[in-house]
Amino acid sequence: MARKQRADAHRSRAAILDAAARILNEQPDASVEALATGAGVTRQTVYAHFPSRERLLAAVLDRLTELTVAAMDAADPDEGPAVEALLRVFDAATRESERYPVLLQRINALPSAAREDRGRHAPIMARIEKVIRRGQETAEFDGTLPADWLATVTIHLAHAAADEHSSGRMTRSDADHAFTTSLLRILAPARDPRAESPDPPMDPKTLTT
Repeated sequence: MARKQRADAHRSRAAILDAAARILNEQPDASVEALATGAGVTRQTVYAHFPSRERLLAAVLDRLTELTVAAMDAADPDEGPAVEALLRVFDAATRESERYPVLLQRINALPSAAREDRGRHAPIMARIEKVIRRGQETAEFDGTLPADWLATVTIHLAHAAADEHSSGRMTRSDADHAFTTSLLRILAPARDPRAESPDPPMDPKTLTT
């Protein structure tokens, strides 16, 4: 009996989060009653799971993060050249986040503890860092810098491209091109000055006495 109750509660919670993501993206100020109707539950059930709107929005963001991580995993990050895998992973994450642009903008405006934010993004960071490490092992990427640093820079670069597009300062194609070009330059293997051809030795006959 207790197992069935837990299963029912889990289904109700999932239904609420899915309905909230869909409805709040279209109607940011939708009422709890509207969310409950969309989820097929009662208003009291919504409050039982999420006592406040802020708690609900935070849980929705956690749910969207889970969906983003699942999309990244489905992009075959362990297959093919690391550079292609990394671009696939970011493309999958971008397409997932673009399903709820209004909702994400509203949630990101909420105050959030830095530790909670880092914890929420840890799975995303881990997947990006894993691909970068693979690229370093195959000499596709710069191996002189820490992989976690390169992953952090990569994420900030992706956010910058997304901001330029959402603000209207760049088209989607221009933002994608700027992101890809900048990313490849950042990750490119460092040039070893010792590998460069040295100046040819001077011919002693050309020296004046």
